[in-house]
Amino acid sequence: MNNSKTRSPWSWIPTLYFAEGIPYVVAMTVSVIMYKRLGISNTDIALYTSWLYLPWVIKPFWSPFVDLIKTKRWWIVSMQLLIGAGLAGVAFLIPVPFFFQATLAVLWLLAFSSATHDIAADGFYMLALDTGQQSFFVGIRSTFYRLAMIMGQGVLIILAGSLEVATGTEPLKFNVLSSNTTNTEFVKNIPFIRDSNQNKATFIAYPSNLVLSTVNISPEELAEMKNFAKSENEKNGFTLIENTKTTQETDDKSSWWTNQVADPLANFIKRNFGEKKAIDLQLTSGEKVGNAGIIAVTLSKKPDPGKEMVLNSRFSGGDKSISLVSGERLVFNEKNWDKPAYLVVQLDKKLTDEVTGTFTAASGNLPLAWSITFYILAGFFLLVFVYHRFVLPIPASDSPKNHSPSEIVKEFGLTFKSFFSKKGIGLAIAFMLLYRLAEAMLVKLASPFLLDTHEAGGLGLTTGQVGFVYGTVGVVSLTIGGIVGGIVASRQGLKYWIWPMALAITLPNLAYVYLSWFTPDNMFYVNLAVAIEQFGYGFGFTAYMLYLIYFSDGEHKTAHYAICTGFMALGMMLPGMIAGWIQELIGYSHFFIFVMICTIPTLLLIPFLKIDKEFGKKEKVKV
Repeated sequence: MNNSKTRSPWSWIPTLYFAEGIPYVVAMTVSVIMYKRLGISNTDIALYTSWLYLPWVIKPFWSPFVDLIKTKRWWIVSMQLLIGAGLAGVAFLIPVPFFFQATLAVLWLLAFSSATHDIAADGFYMLALDTGQQSFFVGIRSTFYRLAMIMGQGVLIILAGSLEVATGTEPLKFNVLSSNTTNTEFVKNIPFIRDSNQNKATFIAYPSNLVLSTVNISPEELAEMKNFAKSENEKNGFTLIENTKTTQETDDKSSWWTNQVADPLANFIKRNFGEKKAIDLQLTSGEKVGNAGIIAVTLSKKPDPGKEMVLNSRFSGGDKSISLVSGERLVFNEKNWDKPAYLVVQLDKKLTDEVTGTFTAASGNLPLAWSITFYILAGFFLLVFVYHRFVLPIPASDSPKNHSPSEIVKEFGLTFKSFFSKKGIGLAIAFMLLYRLAEAMLVKLASPFLLDTHEAGGLGLTTGQVGFVYGTVGVVSLTIGGIVGGIVASRQGLKYWIWPMALAITLPNLAYVYLSWFTPDNMFYVNLAVAIEQFGYGFGFTAYMLYLIYFSDGEHKTAHYAICTGFMALGMMLPGMIAGWIQELIGYSHFFIFVMICTIPTLLLIPFLKIDKEFGKKEKVKV
């Protein structure tokens, strides 16, 4: 049976490439945001989610076996079923105590299934369509792959953010007022009265209207206040305790590598390149700081066993001279619900007027919200599996190859040998690994930076805001940048555009330097900065893809291109693994400066590349 001619490509190409993009964006981006919201450190997020690139790195090694065993149609529908099962597995495991290890294991299997799906889908595309149709639909498949990126990084994250809000209590509001007459004293034992008449769990703030004097205080008084709130919140489990070890513990439990290399290196980096916190600078200078006060928050009712309620507080209106400087994210559970958690608010030291600032604290059951999100994704992939099971055509050419395993292995070896025998292979591999070095660092920490609290150096955006900023505005800008890059490259060729595109993928990273140093509250500037960086990335990435095609040209070009994409994934995986560790040592603002330093290898390689000046130019039609 051959229904490839009668079945319209419009009935399956959009859905196939939309389905191809979703698991990739889940593994690469959605998982990062999910783990950040569930309280995992940047070091662990960057290290372990970077391992999810591995299936795409080693994809060339098992791609021949997809040709050898079964049909590509069989691989497509089978992998879609496995991806759906993997998404359901993640949803099921999110609420368990060991969710991080368990979900990572399932996500790695999902990534492996997704990479295999990519191999089969791309091969099926060439088998089911003639050359004319392949040319016509190449833009269509790219468009729906990009739509999957918007759906995953944008709509899906916005959905998760909405569910976070929907699974929480009524938002808590409290006000901070400045006064020229009131004298404020730091009181540790704040009288706290529980509202015992509440039938459902609600958050209560005391005082709900805090009045602070505009008279400035010493840095030592502010430090005492923040240290008290921090230690109490850590002691009662509202915030995570920083990972500190005594020298004796290190000697007894750590390996030689940790004692002799890792810890000394980390201490050297932190000591010489870490951010100096504002409070530390004020302590050394003796300069007065704005007055501050403490607000206590507790729950009116005990949460259900195993249920956590995360309270995120942020400025919501009034005068911006009043800010929240500690306690932006607090976790309540059945063990600490009847104890007060503490937030610290502070006036600007230049404030002399009597003004009011309003803060809103929203809560949610984050594990439940993300579980529901992944269950929805799993249901979608079940529908995709059923749809493609009946709609995908059955091309006569889509059949297992009649090669013996020994022939496959021999051909496989010859393919790799010819690739690594190419002229200029060393420089080419260096380019593949280093062209996106800075972007590999930045992309792992972009979402955590947008989500992290102001206290931690981030922008303090909500999950929904990140979904719109990074997943919608960012992806649209990325897509436009790629389209513009393709258009201009087809006119003057890769050699002409390699320098402008290299600059485009590196210099716009300054947008994150701006965001980290000035932490603007205005969402217009945040959206604009992300849009500029993503447009530059899309525009500059065009040169990278064209170079991979250029270097792969010749005999075995399809297999050689697959090997190039493996190096492409490796170039994102290795830097991403250490990005979180570096950031947590030196802080966000210094980390993004480090990202700019990582752009230097990209620019140093460009002068040594040998590129045919005619490559990439669109052929002129002869009249």
